[in-house]
Amino acid sequence: MMRPKAIEFQREHELFRTELINLVDQRHPLVKLASTIDWNAASERFGALYAEGKGRPGVAIRLMVGLHYLKHAFNLSDELVVERWVENPYWQHFCGEQYFQHTPPIDPSQMTRFRARIGEAGCEFMLALTIKAGLATKTVAAASLSIINVDTTVQDKAIAFPTDARLTFKARAALVRMAKKSGLIIKQSFERLGKRALMMNGRYAHARQMKRARREQKRLHTQLGRVMREVVRKIDAATKTDAIEGDRLQSKFARLLEISGRIHSQKRARAEGEAPKIYSVHAPEVSCIAKGKAHKKYEFGNKVSVASTSRESFVVGMKSLPGNPFDGHTLKAALEQVISLSGVTPKEAYVDRGYKGHGIDNGALANLKVWIAGTQRGVTRAIHKKLKRRNAIEPVIGHLKSDGRLSRNFLKGSEGDAINAILCGAGHNLRKILRQLALFIVLSLIALRHRQPSSESIQPSLAMATA
Repeated sequence: MMRPKAIEFQREHELFRTELINLVDQRHPLVKLASTIDWNAASERFGALYAEGKGRPGVAIRLMVGLHYLKHAFNLSDELVVERWVENPYWQHFCGEQYFQHTPPIDPSQMTRFRARIGEAGCEFMLALTIKAGLATKTVAAASLSIINVDTTVQDKAIAFPTDARLTFKARAALVRMAKKSGLIIKQSFERLGKRALMMNGRYAHARQMKRARREQKRLHTQLGRVMREVVRKIDAATKTDAIEGDRLQSKFARLLEISGRIHSQKRARAEGEAPKIYSVHAPEVSCIAKGKAHKKYEFGNKVSVASTSRESFVVGMKSLPGNPFDGHTLKAALEQVISLSGVTPKEAYVDRGYKGHGIDNGALANLKVWIAGTQRGVTRAIHKKLKRRNAIEPVIGHLKSDGRLSRNFLKGSEGDAINAILCGAGHNLRKILRQLALFIVLSLIALRHRQPSSESIQPSLAMATA
């Protein structure tokens, strides 16, 4: 696809159409935010990712970046943000349109391809633009970037609760489905018997009849093994007949057969040195993370590091951490991301007790002081206040999940985990900027009202003037 053309306003105005700039309220927060974000920097950065002189021109970069900002600022899906864009003149002005449009600008699937094109690095650049906009609108002070709070949370993946019976059933169903698409004739697919075994397993487990539940689970396990062996035999037979067709089938089934084999062989308790357990067929990268919560002992997704300013709770870093690493081992990568996004090396970082043994004592971070919650030695009154302020990152995580899209990630793969986490941070920053701009407008109107003289004071002055 060829590099997108920049949005250029028509010099000659249309007679029967009103420009959006004359239609919208100039004091609206989205209108002010649109003039603050550096759209030209985004066009230069992402325009280099397109081919030169090949194919049709791509969709305008400001439109794609603006739609992603709106999606994560207002917690919408790709389909909903495109649908509501048609109805909202402020959103169209924010994305750079000159006149009101009555048709969707893109197909929602184009947002998926744009995210795949820019990748994790491009999303970090979009987060950096929101930090610059926050500084420009005075939502965050430049001095606040040197004092940050860091914590980790879990970004839940869009998967069902993983039980052994459901995993084996899903793996068998996926193999049968792919075999039908590939033209492989399987002797027995177990579609009817598999559904019954899964249903009875759930019923017996609910009734605490665990011996019968394990019997149905073993039946599902046997069915998966038989389908796997049948598919392998069919692929081997196709290879002997036609080597090219056999290689095609082998490459097509390789990943699914590997996942199914790991599900078929994995035990309830993972032994030391074994590969990580699989908790989803369509998302094998999911990890089981125990956070010690009474209402939810385990969460299934990936760990995410969140870094925010201590004073304004403005997000300056969001990093996906695949593989469920120890919190202390993630601090260095989180701080390096903060430096690259904000351009400021933090002087103080406040973390909880899970970061003991972080090892931040050399290199570019040698001058940074990490304060762990509960520290007693060398704590002044100012440091004590900042340690108490460290707890402010918890509601930030809450807003990222309730107001943003961090609580349920629908994007595919580890790359999707990283992209969703970073854009959630950008959406949080945009919500804070919009709130700051709206508050500034209200305070300005109140101040203007107090400056105007009242009608009671005007009447005596007019009487004196006429006398």
